[in-house]
Amino acid sequence: MCFLDHLFAQQWRFNYKDFKDSEPDQNGLGRRLPGGAWNYYAGTIPSFCQSNKVWGTDIGDVYAPMNYTDTHWIAMWISIPKRHIVVWDSICSNISIEELDVVMEPFLYMAPYLLVECASSDEQRAQYSLDPFTYERLTNILQARASDCGVYALKYIECHALGMPFSKKDFAKPNGKTMKDKMAVDIFKELLDAH
Repeated sequence: MCFLDHLFAQQWRFNYKDFKDSEPDQNGLGRRLPGGAWNYYAGTIPSFCQSNKVWGTDIGDVYAPMNYTDTHWIAMWISIPKRHIVVWDSICSNISIEELDVVMEPFLYMAPYLLVECASSDEQRAQYSLDPFTYERLTNILQARASDCGVYALKYIECHALGMPFSKKDFAKPNGKTMKDKMAVDIFKELLDAH
């Protein structure tokens, strides 16, 4: 598994029009991917947690937070083997189904494309398809207050990656500040250990 920063989602959404507008070759390849796409694929970025592991070969699960209109955070889990993306949204009313379809489209098309385009051999390339991934937004998860969506997005990623349930007790709305405080302390400790 690998964890990506929010810049991944931001770049892919911003550059999707260039990808769509670029002409593929006779094999459906040769489109313009966002800058750094190969580096994400090879695990050399984000620099703070390089895995140096290849998507699809060494990595089956990709986790990333995503910011929507600079006002709301959601989390996504890209399952490469399942060709499926799960979205955790702590305030579903902030993004309509139609808006979320538009938000997710770059990932549904560019993730499978990246796997085919960057494959190191024809036999590896043959394992993948350019067909789009599917996605779903889980609606049976605990909902947050408006100011807690960022920490909820990170906690969804953390819990799922560790195989822990989304506990009603831990995700109760009154615990939002406690989760923020604990996450701030954990991040601060990590920063100290990194230097």
